[in-house]
Amino acid sequence: MSRKDVIAGPRNEEGIATVLGLLKQRFGERFQTGLSFREQHAHTTTYLPAQLPDGVVFVESADEVQAVVKACAEHKVPMVPFGVGTSLEAQVNAAHGGISIDFSRMDKVLEVNAEDLDCTVQPGVTREALNTYLRDTGLFFPIDPGANATIGGMASTRASGTNAVRYGTMKDNVLALTVVTANGEEIRTARRARKSSAGYDLTRLFVGAEGTLGVITSVTLRLQGIPEKIGGGICQFADVKAACDAVIMTIQLGIPVARIELLDAMQVRACNAYSNLTLPEKPTLFLEFHGTEQTVAMQSEQFAEIAREYGAENLRFTSDPEERAQMWKARHNAYWAGRALAPHLNGLSTDVCVPISRLADCLAQTQADIAETGLLAPIVGHVGDGNFHVLILFDDKDGADVDKVEAFLTRLNARALAMDGTCTGEHGVGQGKMSYLEAELGGALDVMRQVKRALDPDNLFNPGKIFRL
Repeated sequence: MSRKDVIAGPRNEEGIATVLGLLKQRFGERFQTGLSFREQHAHTTTYLPAQLPDGVVFVESADEVQAVVKACAEHKVPMVPFGVGTSLEAQVNAAHGGISIDFSRMDKVLEVNAEDLDCTVQPGVTREALNTYLRDTGLFFPIDPGANATIGGMASTRASGTNAVRYGTMKDNVLALTVVTANGEEIRTARRARKSSAGYDLTRLFVGAEGTLGVITSVTLRLQGIPEKIGGGICQFADVKAACDAVIMTIQLGIPVARIELLDAMQVRACNAYSNLTLPEKPTLFLEFHGTEQTVAMQSEQFAEIAREYGAENLRFTSDPEERAQMWKARHNAYWAGRALAPHLNGLSTDVCVPISRLADCLAQTQADIAETGLLAPIVGHVGDGNFHVLILFDDKDGADVDKVEAFLTRLNARALAMDGTCTGEHGVGQGKMSYLEAELGGALDVMRQVKRALDPDNLFNPGKIFRL
């Protein structure tokens, strides 16, 4: 990640001026060009500088999305889809100016097919709102990226989160999409069938494309039954390696853990201070099992045996919902707890993912790098699938501090790639990871560029993201 990746692309001033007028006429008060609106739609949760759009349109239907796309396409004006702005790699920056398409008013659940365990929603529906809507059906949507992100944004960044070890990521849970393409046509990528051999898998092409190939107007999702019983557990280890080894053994033995999260000692210290907890300041695993009373009890005991082999301490399980919520409080507040370690500093959250057999090595080497570099950087991890996050606290106005952080990020990503991992398990590429993606995929980027040129020949959909043309 580097500030040099945030490049302002060429602007079509004449086209932008024309489209601003057209959208103002069509949408009235639902089209805004004021500075505060534009700033809200270019904010990033990284230290990368914001690049503001020229206008923000609040769409309410697929027909309106088509109208915006047609106007922008005719006058060669860039478009950036916007959910709630929780992306971490500057995905919502308007690198070439243009129009931000805000989906906050496209927030309806269109259809629930309880018998088929699926639903269709507009892209502005948030994860929490969807699960609240589904509560009386006995179903839930399991993907939990931490933030209350929109479903459209989660699909666009191929999000995952704490439950991915059991339920997969967005690519596993999106059955179909409707997408507005460069000519303003709305296409449907698939039907609701659970499997299909019919042609190219266009659904997974658009899932993870970060809005660079088209604009999503609806998402059909796979749902799960709410478990009869949920059991939560917590334990501490002497070091990160022992904790990771316990996780690796758990996964390799096929114990169906629903989620298993790691907090390093620095993160536990931060959580204790922030959430008024008294956890031992050691590497700590939080885990959860879903199933029946019998299966949850059996799986908890199986994990306990493994954990004790690796020196686990203070092993505790509970099925009481209030106790479980209290237990998970530290993990859920980890980001803000980490920021509170040094409120005067900026925070940069980054992630990598490696094959689970290399997780202990990658984490241990990363901790050693943090100590040697002198960084303040707690670690949390979705360790059940080899993914971990580093929250780096630093002075983004101090050039030397920025250089030190960027050098660390380069080493972190090189380390993950050397272990046959990836530069991002769930944050996406955006602007911040473009250079690392090139190192990861090499010539495969040329194939991506060909796809981009075929579907977006004028480079109007979220330009300047994932790779440069």
